[in-house]
Amino acid sequence: MTDASLAASPHTSPANASANANSVHMTDAARARLRRRYAADRRFRRVGLAAVLFGVSALGFLLFTILSNGFTAFRQTELRLDIVFSRDIIATDGKTDSRAIRAADWARLVRESLQAKFPDARDRRGSRLVEALVSPGAQGQLMDMVLADPSLIGQTRTVWVLAASDIDMIVKGHADRGVAEEARRVNDRQLAWMDALQKDGALRLAFNTRFLTGADSRYPELVGIWGGILGSLYTLAITLALAFPLGVMAAIYLEEFAPKNRFTDLIEVNINNLAAVPSIVFGLLGLAVFLNAFGMPRSAPLVGGCVLALMSLPIIIIAARAALRAVPPSIREAALGLGASRLQMVLHHVLPLAMPGILTGTILSMAHALGETAPLLMIGMVAFIVDIPSGPLDAATVLPVQIFMWADSPERGFVEKTSAAILVLLIFLLGMNAVAIWLRKRFERRW
Repeated sequence: MTDASLAASPHTSPANASANANSVHMTDAARARLRRRYAADRRFRRVGLAAVLFGVSALGFLLFTILSNGFTAFRQTELRLDIVFSRDIIATDGKTDSRAIRAADWARLVRESLQAKFPDARDRRGSRLVEALVSPGAQGQLMDMVLADPSLIGQTRTVWVLAASDIDMIVKGHADRGVAEEARRVNDRQLAWMDALQKDGALRLAFNTRFLTGADSRYPELVGIWGGILGSLYTLAITLALAFPLGVMAAIYLEEFAPKNRFTDLIEVNINNLAAVPSIVFGLLGLAVFLNAFGMPRSAPLVGGCVLALMSLPIIIIAARAALRAVPPSIREAALGLGASRLQMVLHHVLPLAMPGILTGTILSMAHALGETAPLLMIGMVAFIVDIPSGPLDAATVLPVQIFMWADSPERGFVEKTSAAILVLLIFLLGMNAVAIWLRKRFERRW
């Protein structure tokens, strides 16, 4: 091989090629072109590396922002109060049945306990300010305690109750207590009471179990994501039950049995077009068909699952057809040559080999459906639901819609709850993607 051929070899590095080019006769114009080519190659590599670094940096910044705002939502500020379960307040008529207990003035119990700690809060304004230190959920907590054990009436117990969201934000450092009083939601008097509680050991940060086990609420310190999680699970279960068998059967027919004519070509074109239709169009379809025409229950996971099944069906069909097409024709020919029918050939040989790709496409389409919000807004799943759904026919919301509603709330406490819910949603999505990868590795067969 000559030196000139070495300079032109694609396996030769730029440095060696430049040295070889200098060792042979070459015009100045050729050397200039060679330098420009190598310079363009270096520029392209630098631009590609910069694009990768920019993408990774943007993703890292996004995750850091969500983590920094959301990880504190898994802890909640609590206050220690000595609650006097007075008979004069709880059993005013001497009755201790559940109806009388529910009708008691529980806010007064909390207020009197705080005023016993802070005697300077007995005036009208002080009474209102000291009561604002505690979450309204404390009243329900005390009521549940007495409902579970009516013998508490007449006793004094030490109880840890939830602090209000504004106090929680101060303790966690999300609100600046150093700004002017008129610029804060917590005034100087409340700050002094809070410092006294902290000095006395009556203020702590505890794990926020309510956030993982509760439903939605108007108060940031009382919100939970369990209702949204169950709504998402019910909705995805219905979506999978409808879209997976229909999508796989449609893909098998179109790929293995359907004749190649204009009608099937038209069907294939429409399937590809449906995969690109904006998701809100499917929401309008669900509103017109499932709610208005069929009269199905509004805000129910059943309707949400039907809408998301329509949206996921084209994606599953396309993924399943691609997986079936990837099976070598020799598998089909061998099965038919041994006397198998076309149905046996598909069910016993082609479909098992294509199943990893089908499952991967299905799980990715389910992950896409999990993050959808627009079609569910159209069918009423944006409603304020305070109860945990017990089935797919109950009114419910889903986690992305829950995030959407919390992000629209002005209170600072909802910011951390929104970020924490996004973290939970990302964990779900990563889990579904991990399952897709595991299924592909588990059932993948090489031929």
